[in-house]
Amino acid sequence: MSFIGQIIVGAFERSVGGPLGALLERVGDHLVHRREPAHDSVGADPRQRVAFTIAAIALGAKMARADGDVSRNEVAAFHEVFEVPTGEEDHVRLVFDLARKSTHGFESYARQVGRLFANDRVVLEHMLDGLFHIALADGGLCHAEDAYLREVARHFGFDAADYARIRAHHLGEADSDSAYTILGVEPGAPLSDIRLAYHRLVRETHPDLVIAQGLPRECITLANARIARINAAYDLLARGRIRTQAAVAR
Repeated sequence: MSFIGQIIVGAFERSVGGPLGALLERVGDHLVHRREPAHDSVGADPRQRVAFTIAAIALGAKMARADGDVSRNEVAAFHEVFEVPTGEEDHVRLVFDLARKSTHGFESYARQVGRLFANDRVVLEHMLDGLFHIALADGGLCHAEDAYLREVARHFGFDAADYARIRAHHLGEADSDSAYTILGVEPGAPLSDIRLAYHRLVRETHPDLVIAQGLPRECITLANARIARINAAYDLLARGRIRTQAAVAR
């Protein structure tokens, strides 16, 4: 059975419901053998994987409408962060096109995702990471895409400060201001606070956590990229603070 076919079956078996479930019903009408048994990996949560994958495609499709066009770069970026097995491109395109044309607005999808992963905020951040990656594929974030992502984040349950932090991961300059924002600490915070924030974020983002949650393996790529940005932010602030302390000691 196809990758998307397994997602459809998983959705029927676990009753995702809501607008995402309605989208899956529409997709199922276009696929054959949708009732074959699905085989889930050991330890994985099928409902989470189904919901995450279909929501990623649906929200990516809705974002494509934000700037009025779907570029080849955006399609390539989608494949970079939401891995599509060889031979599954047409199935993913089907889900993408149906989601883009759906009468459900992106808000309904985002609200359902926010509810499904209300206790897994890191998962929601991974989703936003992937959407940012797609939005930036054309070389920049346009106003419409920024507004779209801000609204998705709000429906996920993130406040303005959370969005600023997540946005800084992708758009922040390599300076201390952005580093403070990425780590979620106030400018001028003591090194002890910076270290605590750094270690907390690394724990929350570790790829092993992604695996334990049974999410798609492409989330590991997002987790690794996020950790790299967290490490860079911490190194920038820690080095600067150590140099300052050494200068004072002299």
